[in-house]
Amino acid sequence: QVQLVESGGGLVQTGGSLRVSCAASGRTFSSYIMGWFRQAPGKEREFVAAITWDGGTTYYADSVKGRFTISRDNAKNTVYLQMNSLKPEDTAVYTCAAKETWDQRHSQRFYDYWGQGTQVTVSS
Repeated sequence: QVQLVESGGGLVQTGGSLRVSCAASGRTFSSYIMGWFRQAPGKEREFVAAITWDGGTTYYADSVKGRFTISRDNAKNTVYLQMNSLKPEDTAVYTCAAKETWDQRHSQRFYDYWGQGTQVTVSS
């Protein structure tokens, strides 16, 4: 079992930056691929970014590529999502998730553990 707790959400203006964090406890954090997903009001949850066990490889949705950066610190059992140049359409609940393999990393169906989410609101 892995427990995931997000933090760092909040309200930011268009063009601003925000970093959300996800702290893990339980089984060995470095054994898991970590992903970030988001769900906007009235929309389905969508993939944002994923990172390999050692942080050496990352993968992004086209909508955030070049603006968001996923990273992890295995010593702190934490994964981060740095969000720059934020837009109103980035407003959503951001949730981290964990899985054991790199395949299907964009698909929420294949993630085993989920946090509760943190709200990010970008004002225009």
